[in-house]
Amino acid sequence: MRPAVRPVGRLLGQVWVWPAVVMTVVGGYRLGTPDLWRDEIATWTVATRSLGDLLRLLQHIDASNGVYYLLMHAWTTVFGDSTVALRIPSVLAMAGAAAFVALTAQRLFGSRVAAVGAGLLLAVPPEISRYAQEARSYALVTCAIAAASYFLLRALERPTWRRWAPYCVAMALAGAGHLVSFSTVAGQAALLGLHLWRTRPEADRRLLWRFPVAVAVSALPVLPVVLLGSRQSDRQLGWIPTPSLRGLGYFGERLFGSGPVFYAFALLALLALALPGRRLQAWQLLLLAELPVVGVWLVSRLGDTSYFLGRYLLFTVPAWAVLAGGGAGALYGAVKALARPDRAPRRSVAVAGLLTVALLALPAVEALPKQPAVRYTGSHNGSEEPFRAAALEISADYRSGDGMAAPLGDQSWAMAWPGVSYYLPPDVRPYPVFVARSADDAEDLSPEPCPQPADCLGEVSRIWLLVLGDTTDPLGEMPTDQAQVLRTRYGAPDRVTPLGGLTLALLDRDT
Repeated sequence: MRPAVRPVGRLLGQVWVWPAVVMTVVGGYRLGTPDLWRDEIATWTVATRSLGDLLRLLQHIDASNGVYYLLMHAWTTVFGDSTVALRIPSVLAMAGAAAFVALTAQRLFGSRVAAVGAGLLLAVPPEISRYAQEARSYALVTCAIAAASYFLLRALERPTWRRWAPYCVAMALAGAGHLVSFSTVAGQAALLGLHLWRTRPEADRRLLWRFPVAVAVSALPVLPVVLLGSRQSDRQLGWIPTPSLRGLGYFGERLFGSGPVFYAFALLALLALALPGRRLQAWQLLLLAELPVVGVWLVSRLGDTSYFLGRYLLFTVPAWAVLAGGGAGALYGAVKALARPDRAPRRSVAVAGLLTVALLALPAVEALPKQPAVRYTGSHNGSEEPFRAAALEISADYRSGDGMAAPLGDQSWAMAWPGVSYYLPPDVRPYPVFVARSADDAEDLSPEPCPQPADCLGEVSRIWLLVLGDTTDPLGEMPTDQAQVLRTRYGAPDRVTPLGGLTLALLDRDT
């Protein structure tokens, strides 16, 4: 082999490389489609503000995503705010998660098959491919927790501060990216307990105090986020219902985005739990995957605020992938046993296990080419948000001096105003009707509505009116005081265009 080729060959031989490459391909496929949805629009409208405006906004809303917004602010400053540019960090983060999954599986199961299999399996769940393509913090948090799990295992083997340091950094990044991810400490504590039980009497008792200290150090940078986020939780999380026991039982299907894929992972996990010599490692992973979910469910049941949402716990999927990778390694061992004469009495059992796994894993294999199609792009209730379609309609017939009215106040969660603004060309800037202060001045995600609509109407002859839902009577879907002002000044709309999730109307007082 030529000297220049050897480093490349060694790199390609690393267990983490191909999982990272595959995840990059899965995440990057058709990255520019579909359009941004409202949560991604929130990322855009915050990340592209000045640093001062961004920091002031975080004092009022979305502090729990503050670190992610700061990172995206730096990213968009360099790479711009196109749809692809906004989503690339999530692709890279999920590729990093796949790499750490492979490294973790190799360390726990000592098998290249388990390591590569685990990393590749992470690309299978539809929710993973979805958030690998979404301009939100969930991919970053998933990567950080996957990294923290790997660094924790290294620290348990040799608990020097040099090995604890990357664990602390990864946990701090995860916690600052999304506070719920710190619930993984429950699973990590169980992992530590089983490690000490497995390594007795050689266990390093220093771990009993070094792990809590490392967690405390990790939590210090997160405290400001906790303080700000606790004051904002009612506004941001009030829509999440209190979870039921049934919701906990079927949570795996929601977490993975597919029942068949989840059950295929669960079957591979059972194989890992039955693997001789590595059973304890498999239990460590199972607790790492499940205890955060149970903990968040309990807090959501007993507390005033619910945090029990699939994407909030996406960071537990890497542990499932490592566990399933262990099952893949066990399956590979069973196939090898078929070819060994000394294992003939066990051959029928291995064949039965192989066929069972193959049949039940078919839905997971079938899901692979469908990932871009199942990517969730709508709102929480499944409706579409045609921001681009509305912007195209406005741009096609825009006149200088036109105004635009969009849902604000109690309906600002729809992000209609910034969503349509994102897709409008630079030379199309309608006058903001019924707006008292811009989003930047109001230090919020959306503009502040005017308390007296007549005072904020402006002297515009035409108004582009956006309302939520598909309707033939857009004025009937508006707040009463705003609708009355528009009826008095403009009469009935000249044009009404339902767009599927939004209705666009044109009001012209000169007609």
